[in-house]
This record gives sequence, structure tokens and C-alpha cells, in this order.
Amino acid sequence: MTGETLFIIGFMVFIIAMLAIDLGLFSKPGEPVSTKHALIMSVVWIAFALGFYGLIWAFGDKLHNIQSFADLQAVNLRNFHHLALNPADFEGSLAAYRNNLSLEFLTGYVVEYALSVDNIFVIVLIFTAFTVTPKHYHKVLVWGIAGAVIMRFIFVFVGAALIARFEWVLYLFGAFLVYTGVMMFVKRNKTEVIDTQNHKVVKLASKYFAVHPQFEGDRFFVTIGARRMMTPLFLVLLIIEFTDLIFAFDSIPAVFSVTKDPYIVFFSNIFAILGLRSMFFLLVNIIDKFHYLKVGLAVLLTFIGAKMLASHYAEAIGLTTMRSLIVILLVLAISIAASLVFPKKQGGQTV
Repeated sequence: MTGETLFIIGFMVFIIAMLAIDLGLFSKPGEPVSTKHALIMSVVWIAFALGFYGLIWAFGDKLHNIQSFADLQAVNLRNFHHLALNPADFEGSLAAYRNNLSLEFLTGYVVEYALSVDNIFVIVLIFTAFTVTPKHYHKVLVWGIAGAVIMRFIFVFVGAALIARFEWVLYLFGAFLVYTGVMMFVKRNKTEVIDTQNHKVVKLASKYFAVHPQFEGDRFFVTIGARRMMTPLFLVLLIIEFTDLIFAFDSIPAVFSVTKDPYIVFFSNIFAILGLRSMFFLLVNIIDKFHYLKVGLAVLLTFIGAKMLASHYAEAIGLTTMRSLIVILLVLAISIAASLVFPKKQGGQTV
């Protein structure tokens, strides 16, 4: 068994084990997740992401089973790392590769985690529109995250295959991100409304399946007579999955602007998604206070898209992965600080 296979298997076993611990020890079925538990698990997931960063920094070459300088050069070219490698110093080149790879993971994780906050805005809106009881949030989010992991896996490796075969796809991704960022800024003050009766997912599900008219606790399906019906709670789950599918079109290309290595894109996505549940319960009651965050995310997406469009010149103009990470952190920090220093007036609009 190769080091690459062991790395992937180890990662999946770790994630499954940690998710089981998260759900089993820090959550009680039928009870709302407390802010304390949400804070603990948020810190735990961030700590594990930082620990994984350290793992890649120390053993990142095992990810692609690099045994020689030729292997290293092939990975460098295949994943567009643009590293200046020295054939006379294999160990030094390998250390530079591991350092760059770990930095790409950390940057991708920060980008994905930041964009997940926008997802939280929408999830809160969905739960509110369908009047979901807070104690049922947990079950919907657990299944929603499980579905998101599967979808992201498919999206990441399909995207990587497209980039490997058609490099110009990067420019499409970049243009899309710039457009998304600009539109997010333009619509930053628009009040979003979820039409529970006419939502596309609700209408599609109602057309092909029997839908029970009311909630039945935390059950997704009920049997009435001989007829099995989905409950409104399952419709909420479907809408959240659909929402994550839409968000994936933004977040995955955004991480591809940081790294073209599909494993690093996948790892950064999964760590951010798995931390989304605890972050949701941590921010659910205060998310509206960060009213400048939409502006920050709009700037972030535009910057990332522009970087992708200029990918062939990024290194030449000094836009390294480290500097990109600094820009991303500064944008997020400024938008959060501005929200706290200049609180939104009651009934007022943000800039």
C-alpha cells in the first residue's frame, strides 16, 4: 500500500471518528446545542485543522508518494505549484514543497471557512421561514453536512479533472468569482426572503412525492395508513442541500485559485464543512451583528477571482500564497472589526 493511499485512508478514518465523537459526546438528541458546546467544538475543529496543517508541513510529500526529484518535479508541474526546485538539493526542494503545500491548505481552509459564514446567513433564513424548532436544527445540519461532504468530493475531483484537461477552465472560474463578488456587493442590502410555498425544491418534491402538511417532531418521514410521506423537516433538509450545491459553485473555484492539488482542495473543504455545524450554533443568535461581513466576502471573492484570472502572472508580481493569505485575513478582520465598531442602526442599512 502506497503512502498516498495510507494518507487518504487515515484522513477519512480520522474525519469519521471525529464526527462520531462530535455527534455522540457533544450533542444530546432532541435538545438544542448550547453555545458552550458549540464554542468547544468550534475550537476543536479549528485546532484539528491547524494540526493537519502541521501534518502536511512535516509529511506532505507522502500525499503524492514522492520518492525522487523526478516525482517532485512531476507533481510541481501537474498541480501548477510554480516552485523553483533545485535538482542538486532534493531535500531542500522537498522541504520547500511541503511548506508551500501546507500553506495552500491553510489558505484554502480560511477561504472556505469564511465563505461558510455566508452559508450560515441562508441556513438561518431557511430555518426561520419554515419555523423549524431550534432543538431540531442539529439533526438537519448533521444530515446536511453528510450530504455536503459527498457533493464536495464529487465537485472537487471533477473540477480537478477539468483543469488538468482544459487549463482555460481556470479563467472561467476566475470570471465567475469576480462576477459573484460584484453581485454580492451590489445586493448586500437586499433583504432575502424564502417563499416556503413556491420554492423550487418544495414544488419539485411536492410534484413527485407525498408531503405531510405538518412537522412530526424530528422525523423526516411518516407513514399515514399505507402511505409513506416526507415531512416539512425533510423538505428543509433538501433545501439546505440545494443551497450548499449553489454555494459549492463559489467556494470550490475559490479554493482552486489557491491550489490546484485536488487533495488539498478536498481536505480544506472538508475541515471547513465539518466545522460549519458548530459555527452555526455559535453564530446563530449574533450573525446579524456582522453586517459588514457581506462586503468583506464580496471583496474576498473578487480578489480571489482576479488572482485566478492573473494566475500566470501572480508569482511575477509577488502575489505569493503567503501574501494572498495575509490579504484574505486582513479583509475578514477589517469587515468584522467594522461591524463591531460601527454597529448597524435599528432599521438602517449597511454601506
